Amino acid sequence: MKANEVKDHLIIALDTSSEDEARKYIDLLSEYTGYFKVGLELFTSVGPKIIKVIKDKGNKVFFDGKFLDIPNTVSHAVANMVRHKVDMINVYMSGGAVMLAETKKLMFETAKECNIEPPSLLGVTVLTSITNNILQEDLKIKSQLDEYVLHLASIALSNNMDGIICSPNEASLIKTLKNEKYGADRKFLIVTPGIRPKWASADDQKRTATPKEAIQNGATHIVVGRPVTADKNPKDAIKKILDEIESS
Repeated sequence: MKANEVKDHLIIALDTSSEDEARKYIDLLSEYTGYFKVGLELFTSVGPKIIKVIKDKGNKVFFDGKFLDIPNTVSHAVANMVRHKVDMINVYMSGGAVMLAETKKLMFETAKECNIEPPSLLGVTVLTSITNNILQEDLKIKSQLDEYVLHLASIALSNNMDGIICSPNEASLIKTLKNEKYGADRKFLIVTPGIRPKWASADDQKRTATPKEAIQNGATHIVVGRPVTADKNPKDAIKKILDEIESS
């Protein structure tokens, strides 16, 4: 991978409730990453102004809202985020095909009204904190975890979603599915949280891989939070991750 392309594959997660802390990481790391992820913790604390802070730095925004509700509610919530000019947004695949279709339709209509490019609409499969046992025993989904993720990815592809959120462990299966059914030229983002360099703690993540492993498995973007933001030297941590991506 070319050195000047590397940072475009990296998304730094701003998983904090503190505006000051978020701004600190934006100022410190903006030149080393293409995207910052704004999740519910930060958004419910600070509000949409943090999106403008990121955009003013020249970075893109992945809004990690993980919307799941009836089609009307999700489609209008996503439309509202389009007006904030986010670049990626996600919804739960378990909302079903009708929810996906209505959301994408209104998303495009809203972007056209605002005269802006629509964000990439991504489908959330199974959280990286979920194990096969939790899936089958707690959630009563009898499929094997990788089979279930692949099933949801197939629905995303057939409904013209822009990409999928999955663990790095399933990325290669999804890439193979996409290539076999739609061809290698079909653009489909595979965004993987659960990224843990060998020198970082796994924390509450169960299905993890290193940055290099994730990219080699087929991830187009990797989401990294605590291995960078909790490090005593975040700049050194992010540089090590960029080196690992470049070598993949």
